[in-house]
Amino acid sequence: MVAAAEADVQLFWGEPLDDVHERIDRLKELSERLGREHPPLEFGLRVTTVVRDTTEQAWAAAEARVAEMANGAISRDPNWHAAVGQRRLLDLATRGEVLDDNLYTAPGRYGGSGAGTTWLVGSAEDVAKSLRRYQSLGITHFILSDTPYLPEIRRQGDQLLPLLRG
Repeated sequence: MVAAAEADVQLFWGEPLDDVHERIDRLKELSERLGREHPPLEFGLRVTTVVRDTTEQAWAAAEARVAEMANGAISRDPNWHAAVGQRRLLDLATRGEVLDDNLYTAPGRYGGSGAGTTWLVGSAEDVAKSLRRYQSLGITHFILSDTPYLPEIRRQGDQLLPLLRG
């Protein structure tokens, strides 16, 4: 309710397109009902992207990273599941390991949390297509990341961002 009345941007994590669409519609309706006095609420997406030269390379990298996580490479905060949004992301795995075209839910089972609970995985073209689908729902702000930060930022800047401009 606070976002609908007061926020500038409502930020979503990597969730299925239908879920994001439903929440955007609900927030817009609530904003109207509350008589929002500010400029219209905007929407953003904070998501981890695993981008490689090919779709196959991206999935191999993502699956290898999840295998490392499964072997205990990430220690989990004992309160990791306490937040409602975090629980919602973790529950996505019950709907499938891959949702939409390339939203990977496995990381959450092995320690991924927050924006690292789900990942958009694929070639730059695959990920750009998915981000454009979020954009068509009304997402206008994007926060993209992956680790290790420096090489992944370079990869996003060199391969992904050119596909998203213009």
